[in-house]
Amino acid sequence: MGLPLWLWFVIAGIFFSAYMTIRTNKEERELERKMAEQEGEVYINRMKKEREKRKGLSSGTS
Repeated sequence: MGLPLWLWFVIAGIFFSAYMTIRTNKEERELERKMAEQEGEVYINRMKKEREKRKGLSSGTS
């Protein structure tokens, strides 16, 4: 064993830190994607309601 024990712990810590960074990044991307989908749904629903409202106003005034 050419390397001291503490150096093995440092190397293991670096790998663990890299793994946790990658995992957290993946989770955050998934969360952001879900939030964007929800915001898109809200926007689409708002546009549908506005379209129905305008359609009702234009057919009601004729």
